[in-house]
Amino acid sequence: MKYDFTTIMDRAGHDAIAVDDIPIPGARVKDGFSRLPMWVADMNFPTLPSILDAMEERLKHHHFGYFNLSDAYFNGIMNWHKERFGVTGMTREDIGYENGVLGCVSASIQAFTAPGDAVLLHSPTYIGFTKTIENIGRNIILSDLKLDENNVWRMDYEDMEKKLKENKIHCAVFCSPHNPTGRVWEREELERAMELYQKYDCVVISDEIWADLTLPGHTHIPLQTISEDAKNRTISVYAPSKTFNLAGLIGSYHVIYNSYLRDRIGKVSAASHYNSCNVLSMHALTGAYSREGMEWVDELRQVLADNVEYAYGFINSHFKGVRLAKPQGTYMLFLDCEEWLKEHQKSLDELLRAGVEVGVIWQDGRAFHGKYSIRVNLALPHVLVKEAFDRLDKYVF
Repeated sequence: MKYDFTTIMDRAGHDAIAVDDIPIPGARVKDGFSRLPMWVADMNFPTLPSILDAMEERLKHHHFGYFNLSDAYFNGIMNWHKERFGVTGMTREDIGYENGVLGCVSASIQAFTAPGDAVLLHSPTYIGFTKTIENIGRNIILSDLKLDENNVWRMDYEDMEKKLKENKIHCAVFCSPHNPTGRVWEREELERAMELYQKYDCVVISDEIWADLTLPGHTHIPLQTISEDAKNRTISVYAPSKTFNLAGLIGSYHVIYNSYLRDRIGKVSAASHYNSCNVLSMHALTGAYSREGMEWVDELRQVLADNVEYAYGFINSHFKGVRLAKPQGTYMLFLDCEEWLKEHQKSLDELLRAGVEVGVIWQDGRAFHGKYSIRVNLALPHVLVKEAFDRLDKYVF
């Protein structure tokens, strides 16, 4: 490969909660075990060189005053969506800076609902959605995803419609590709979902931050491209932060074609005087959304695919009683440990602590509405993925 996905970086003590924090209360790593960061959605690969080049070039100019988003920023986003997702007709007016996806989710929900209103989400669901919606006083209504006969996560359209109708819901948060299940939705599925949202006049907030990280054989379809109605009722949110591991730089953006939606959200976002870009974040995006960035992402997708293939096969052959659907995107696994826990008379807390004790820093899936679940991050060099599962096999399962 052209780019480096094998170096084992020492991130300890260098502003990385992935290795410095342990998310399991009371858990600690035993002496003799290194920490393998496999929880928060953060990658453990060296940064794309063109991002560093763009930032270093800007640092040569020794001034950091007020600034406007550059033409290169907008052109980079428009070209990225055209080249990667086949989107045409996007203009800079359709693009708006956001400090983060969840900031846009919050502003959008506040713009189109009132305190006490219900918002539809699929379950399992991203913990950030849950906290954001609860913090602004809205009610979460969950529609459970179902595993079909082929072990593929599917939307339950009858359940969605029932809950939209009964709860008088006019706002939905959608996740595509889906976190934490890793499902990459097909066009027909998106069409059926949007027909329901249109029928019940829902504003749809679509978190598409994982759009670039589909695995080979799967393609992200922007929700706004499904139909003209979808284009006009959907607020889509993207970021280079997940694709290129730039969360510490802060910076996302929305794509909104409908001026009414755009104006309402802009008004709410501006009220805090906080939603503004960092100049280095802007240059990081232009360095990422480049031809070199496209090549890097294509290699990354293959690295992640190899890790998923290995982990999926290892779990199915070694961890009896642990179930999972094979991800089609993202770099997260969502394990269902119910059968193993019951057979071994263990609690999920005990299992989580056992993993941490041998250095596998994984994540409690209950916050994602998985009662017996663990979320596992595979965005590490392949040798560390193998090491993690060897430890789990030898000491935990």
